[in-house]
Amino acid sequence: MNNLFDIACNFSSDRFDKDLDAVIERAKINNVNKFLIVSASLNDFEKTYNIYKSNLKDAFFSIGTHPHHADEINEEQIKNMRRLVGEHNPSCIGETGLDFFRNLSSHDEQTYAFQEQIKIAIDFNKPLYLHQRDSHSEFIKIISEYKDYLPKSVVHCFTGTQSELEDYLDLGFYIGLTGWICDERRNVELRQSIKNIPLDRLMLETDCPYLIPRNLDNKPKNNRNEPSFLPHIAKEISGLMEITPNELADKTFNNSIQFFS
Repeated sequence: MNNLFDIACNFSSDRFDKDLDAVIERAKINNVNKFLIVSASLNDFEKTYNIYKSNLKDAFFSIGTHPHHADEINEEQIKNMRRLVGEHNPSCIGETGLDFFRNLSSHDEQTYAFQEQIKIAIDFNKPLYLHQRDSHSEFIKIISEYKDYLPKSVVHCFTGTQSELEDYLDLGFYIGLTGWICDERRNVELRQSIKNIPLDRLMLETDCPYLIPRNLDNKPKNNRNEPSFLPHIAKEISGLMEITPNELADKTFNNSIQFFS
């Protein structure tokens, strides 16, 4: 398969602490040679940035706070985030958005953190890296308030309905697909609707170490997802979209390079 870009690598996870170099090398052997290192919290910025600096030729990185960690965000932290963005020039802002499935932070905390990070992306003209789970109506309500000013944006780990997909495409968003698509039991509508995602709006991701594909052959004993499994995800998606794996790889790779550059 041609070159692939994994737009969701949570390399700051402690599940990669012992063998990250080997994980990256395995990915490259499998033609996955570009990575977005995703920020979940400002508390992991130094670790994320150091991983990025060790892989400058192949990596991109984000600055942001996941809705699970929205309770960490206050006025002082927003000032700090703005300083970090200005000093380090990330590829995008996020992962930010709303997650009403787990509610690890309150709805008010998530809304505040989301709105402030949208403003940062607008002010610095940085792409937005978005997360939404069980919160579509409120998510659309908030993001639509800024639609006339939004920079380019990607909804990462899309697992939603055709209606939700149409809302995102109408806003001009890119769509990120993960190995979630490989579970035919839970994804009947999603597996049908991805044919309606324009190829020029599509990106691929593992969201590693999470979301290991259900139908992966020879799963590792630790059940850890990693970028080397992205070709498996790509083959699943290309089959559902009725295009060749190489066509999917080329288009999503170019989309990702243009988006994060």
